[in-house]
Amino acid sequence: MPGNKKYLKFIIAFFIIFIAVESVGFYLGSDSSMPDTKAKKESKISLYMLKAKNSALKQKLGSFNPNGVYIVIDTGLNRLYLKRGSKTIQEAIVSCGSGNILKDPSGKRQWVFDTPMGEYHVKSKKISPVWTRPDWAFIEEGEAIPKDPSQRIEKGVLGDYALGFGNGYFIHGTLYTRLLGRNVSHGCIRVGDKDLKTIYNAAELGTRIFIF
Repeated sequence: MPGNKKYLKFIIAFFIIFIAVESVGFYLGSDSSMPDTKAKKESKISLYMLKAKNSALKQKLGSFNPNGVYIVIDTGLNRLYLKRGSKTIQEAIVSCGSGNILKDPSGKRQWVFDTPMGEYHVKSKKISPVWTRPDWAFIEEGEAIPKDPSQRIEKGVLGDYALGFGNGYFIHGTLYTRLLGRNVSHGCIRVGDKDLKTIYNAAELGTRIFIF
């Protein structure tokens, strides 16, 4: 997925720059005890160059911080961070995709319940959302797939709010709050009611979502 590759490059570049900045900072801070010799004079020239490089690295590092409000989701730790610049506004324990595979008894289809990774945007905002159950939801429960679309509608399972970010994926509420912190979802991001309300109110259409 292009978005996935782009975000992985973003993460790798971020940490390389972070390590470089920290290493330079440590080196600069450890030079105060060096005697005033030719080696120290040479070191001062080197330090000047390092300071210039350090400044450039910090500016580049800062460029990775999106402006305004954005969302970062760590699928491994099941954590969501609502951020503004470098400041974390809200940290929430969530449930991300389980990674389980479900196969259609016919053998013609299968579904992998992973949370997609990469950079996305909030494409829709819904209050009191209803769930239109897809085919896999019936197959998973061993039920017949209905022909009547109205039989797919289920209310009250997605919480009070939902933020859609494409391809049927949402950040939404959950009835299974005791499972928050575990990878148990079908790919969506499940959030507790209180945290979800804060996220919903802060995020606007177009808000960037980074998932890794």
